[in-house]
Amino acid sequence: MKQGVQKFGKFLSAMVMPNIGAFIAWGFITALFIPDGWLPNEGLASIQPYMLTYLLPILIAGSGGRLVGGDRGFLMGAISVMGCIAGVGGTDGQPMLMGAMLIGPFAGWIIKKFDQFMEDRMPAGFEMLINNFSVGILGMLVAIVGYYLIGPLMAALLAILTAAIDVLVTHHLLPLSAIFIEPAKVLFLNNAINHGIFTPIGAEQAKATGQSIMYMLEANPGPGLGVLLAYWAFCKDKMTKDSAPGAIIIHLFGGIHEIYFPYILMNPAVIVGPIVGNIVAIFWFTITGCGLKGPASPGSIIAFLSMAPKNKIFLIIIGVLIATVISFLICSPIVRLSGAGGGLEEATQQMKDMKAASKGQTVAAVADGVKKDAASVKKVIFACDAGMGSSAMGATKFRNRVKGNRPDLIVKNTSVDNIPADCDIAVVQSTLQERARKSAPQAQLVTIENFLADPALDALYIQLTTLDAPAKAAPAAADAAAEAAAPKAKPVFDKNSISLKLAPVSKEDAIRKAGQMLVDQGCVEPSYIDAMLDREKIVSTYMGMGLAIPHGTTEAKGTVKKTGIVFTQYPDGVDFGDEKAQLVIGIAGIGDEHLELLGKIAEALEDEEVLEKMKTTDDVDWILEKLS
Repeated sequence: MKQGVQKFGKFLSAMVMPNIGAFIAWGFITALFIPDGWLPNEGLASIQPYMLTYLLPILIAGSGGRLVGGDRGFLMGAISVMGCIAGVGGTDGQPMLMGAMLIGPFAGWIIKKFDQFMEDRMPAGFEMLINNFSVGILGMLVAIVGYYLIGPLMAALLAILTAAIDVLVTHHLLPLSAIFIEPAKVLFLNNAINHGIFTPIGAEQAKATGQSIMYMLEANPGPGLGVLLAYWAFCKDKMTKDSAPGAIIIHLFGGIHEIYFPYILMNPAVIVGPIVGNIVAIFWFTITGCGLKGPASPGSIIAFLSMAPKNKIFLIIIGVLIATVISFLICSPIVRLSGAGGGLEEATQQMKDMKAASKGQTVAAVADGVKKDAASVKKVIFACDAGMGSSAMGATKFRNRVKGNRPDLIVKNTSVDNIPADCDIAVVQSTLQERARKSAPQAQLVTIENFLADPALDALYIQLTTLDAPAKAAPAAADAAAEAAAPKAKPVFDKNSISLKLAPVSKEDAIRKAGQMLVDQGCVEPSYIDAMLDREKIVSTYMGMGLAIPHGTTEAKGTVKKTGIVFTQYPDGVDFGDEKAQLVIGIAGIGDEHLELLGKIAEALEDEEVLEKMKTTDDVDWILEKLS
């Protein structure tokens, strides 16, 4: 049940988080230009209702559609939510943020199923016609469903929630909402609750009164600040204690509440502090008539106060301090008496496990629950979808890491569907674990998020270097000799293969750039670019440490004319999911010709100074020197 809640919460949050900037813009327009705002302006204030009614639902529905159905899902979600908006009367009706969270993923699912159905049925030459008309027709149909069903249903649900909130306010029970809000935050439901429920209700209240306490219930930074201060003052674990000041700055001024979740996971009893702190703060805001003019997102003290009415700033600061002090006073004895719990590193890893679980993944799994004895492990296979880029880099780096302790250990890479029968341990990305189990049922399965820097790889290293008997070097030596004797064609890599100081772009555009460079080098046919994008949809090619290695699918190997590698640098980073890649290295390989250069890249990554310089340098000759 916990994993189901986490998965649901993370999915809802993933629809909201990319659009926080739009919420901020709407909030500032509200706080600045409404009649009792900081800079009243009737004309500019008129922008606000259109953003709430149309822009925010379209962005959320589009993001939900993209999560399920890719770029076509985004368009489907944006079209479909207009039916919900129209179904409740547009700017005269209730904001359709909740409706957007429902209809967006539904529309994405519809187009995804259509695309799957048409995958082997698409007539040649009609692709553009069918793709465009399918989105148009299906989007229209889902918009009609939104008009007659989803919009009115969500409006009725929101009306019920609003009535329930009114009952809580009338009977002075609203502070008790903190009993549910604070634990929900640790389950990643914070954005869903804040923007899916409190923001629409708050918007309705703000229309009538100019402010709403709904914007304050989840976003108050005080409860989490009290937790962090208690760990800073009384934690016995030095690493945890030393980490607290930085976390305080990130939480209070950056508004990233997630930073304090591991501190609660270390000792779940600590959750009592923020619950009670928020209860008292909400009670204070209620009796003093406080509210915000717009949503404080992210929940930093800066955003919190920027949305405050001019005549309530001092009272709101007192409310934040009340939450902080009470949370601190309750958490302090719990932290002091219980010590450091499992430690911050363990709790942070637990949070990563929870995030992975919310996506239906595991961070480190073992096939059939059997962890192999170190001395019995002779072959470790790193596997990715195509067995060409991600796994090759991971295998090279791990081989270099263990060779001093385990010269007998064979570490190779392959595609996930071709793991050899004599493999003892298979290392795969979590989204490929089911395919790996079918391919290598005899192997211990280690699942990871990326091939370069993952806690599961650290655990595997410890497992494999704890031996009762001395390692035997003969097999590895023979293997190395055989590899040295085998002739290898050197991949083409020159100045034309390097592009530095590129401006930030989307992940898809960065992959297209790398693919086009491979085309220009004569390494692949143009269709290989589409195969690179298809490969990225299967599982991310982000490797960790700021590096991504996009490449084509297994099926696209026939479009590779010769082995090639291209090096692109984005100093400001390209978003690969939750991570940023400053280096995007595109590859196309025939056989194992590309592995030598990938090995060079892996060796370069061992030196942090070299890696960091690669991310920012404009010296092409230096790059060539390091990778040749």
